[in-house]
Amino acid sequence: MTILFGRQDMKSAIIATALLAATANADIITQWTFNNGDGSTGTGTTATAIGLGTASLVGGATATFASGNSGTGSSDPEVADDSGWNLSTWAAQGTDSGTRGARFDVSTAGFQNIIVTWDNRHSNTSSRYVRFEYTLDGSTFSSAGLANSGVFEGNLGDTWFNNRSVDLSSIAGVANNANFGFRVVSIFAPGSSAYATSNPASSYGTTGTLRFDMVTINGIIPSPASAALMGLGLLAIGRRRR
Repeated sequence: MTILFGRQDMKSAIIATALLAATANADIITQWTFNNGDGSTGTGTTATAIGLGTASLVGGATATFASGNSGTGSSDPEVADDSGWNLSTWAAQGTDSGTRGARFDVSTAGFQNIIVTWDNRHSNTSSRYVRFEYTLDGSTFSSAGLANSGVFEGNLGDTWFNNRSVDLSSIAGVANNANFGFRVVSIFAPGSSAYATSNPASSYGTTGTLRFDMVTINGIIPSPASAALMGLGLLAIGRRRR
């Protein structure tokens, strides 16, 4: 059976959809700033600034805290207390690509259209390339379905690359998932079996650093009012059909 929509039907549908979009709540689910409120950029915390979540190290990486204001600076508006999570102790040249970095676990229960953003500072001797990977079950990680396979390039040494972003809204299973997590790991230069350096004039070193700041997970959830308005719009369409 073919159902034909009249002009009024289409108008009702458009109004309902517009109302839903206009009244959806865009929220920060979780955010790490790594600032601990002591007024020093050399100390910090992996406790969340907004929401709930855990930050941990992957593989043999180690971490301290260092300034988020150094060089070009991160996107953190804080100045006196702007700390970054500073990772080091990377794999030896030509070994263990994708095994060391930072991991963040955040429940997306009740949220959809998940987007992750963060700032990274690459030192001169750090790996030029990192890869974003996500998990749906808390144990298996993948970059499938992501733009550029989740790979990001830091083509300048001692430089912040701010607002790196991954849109996960099209990845089935990311939304409304209590077991969601992601990690950012150091990888070989694409198509090779060696780490390239952010500064081509430098030599790769296991003591190079990759600094994190403003790690943010965003999502949206329709408000009860918008859901009700959508229901009214669909009801109007149903009446027109009859």
